[in-house]
Amino acid sequence: MAASDVDQKFLGRFAKRSDDENPYLASMLYKMLGLSVVLAKKLVRARRLRKLDTTRDTKSLQLYHHIIWLSREGLVIVEQYILPMVENYDDELKVLSYKLRASFHHIFVLFHNYPPVTQSAIPAMGGGNGGGSGGGSGGGGGGGKRPRSSPQRVDGTNSPSPLMNGGPVGGGGGLPPGLGGTSFPKPTSSFLLPAMNFIPKAQASFEEVGAMADQLLPGSHPIRLSVKLEYAAFAYDCLKDADASRRIAKHAITDVYNAQEEMDDDSFEDAAELVRTLARMVKRGPSSTPGSTPGGGSSSTPGSRTTPNLPPLGGAVGAAPVVTPVIHQSAHSPMMPFI
Repeated sequence: MAASDVDQKFLGRFAKRSDDENPYLASMLYKMLGLSVVLAKKLVRARRLRKLDTTRDTKSLQLYHHIIWLSREGLVIVEQYILPMVENYDDELKVLSYKLRASFHHIFVLFHNYPPVTQSAIPAMGGGNGGGSGGGSGGGGGGGKRPRSSPQRVDGTNSPSPLMNGGPVGGGGGLPPGLGGTSFPKPTSSFLLPAMNFIPKAQASFEEVGAMADQLLPGSHPIRLSVKLEYAAFAYDCLKDADASRRIAKHAITDVYNAQEEMDDDSFEDAAELVRTLARMVKRGPSSTPGSTPGGGSSSTPGSRTTPNLPPLGGAVGAAPVVTPVIHQSAHSPMMPFI
């Protein structure tokens, strides 16, 4: 996410590099770095509380509120201060800035989306016809309640009243009186940020930064791999599209195979770790949502150890055990991972 180790490392480099040329941009990058460090610890803690009912005001929701507040402030810094200044800078900083924006939207989807992505959508209840089934009050002038024991209608006829035929249960399917237009509670963190569906905006942000990374950065660049990793996690966690998640991860690994550029040892280690995580995402099974299409992941055998199917946060991927890719490196040679 916005607080991954690779992103923090490059944020520090760019802030130090632009300190003399553009002190204002450097100050914003340092602020973003500090915010990411604080946010990283809270995201690790919140992973274990992912399935908490966010409509309940419990003590643990303070962690969720702090995450949403930090993400909101980080998004303001990125959109209002960093993005307008990075258009004329190098491609790495530009891609990283757009990736940070997508990451904050990803956090909003995970912790503040309405309806939540961690539980099935609740259909909206339409308004009833107020008085239940037809003919409930006869002449319609009184509107008062009748005693249950009265077998006669208000109009004086001896025909059975709707109440004797079952009342609202046997009516036309409307809601009971007083429940028309009932709405479900929104998250308690709505005072920090309006509760809405952030998925379209987050998906558009990931598509934009993904295309930008493909165009501006080589296939084995750590920032490009970080973009692809979180995009695949977003497709799995939020879109519940396991096939798309595996496809994004496979394409990223293929681009690393085809990369011809040289890289230093530090970038090589970062890229190698990201490739291992992408390889584990390729092996993951279908997302835990009814209707998702099973993929080609390896099936577990009796006695094999598996990880509970909890949606990961960004780079922290929980998955079934897979074969770790072995990457061979020669001095100043392009990275060639072998899975």
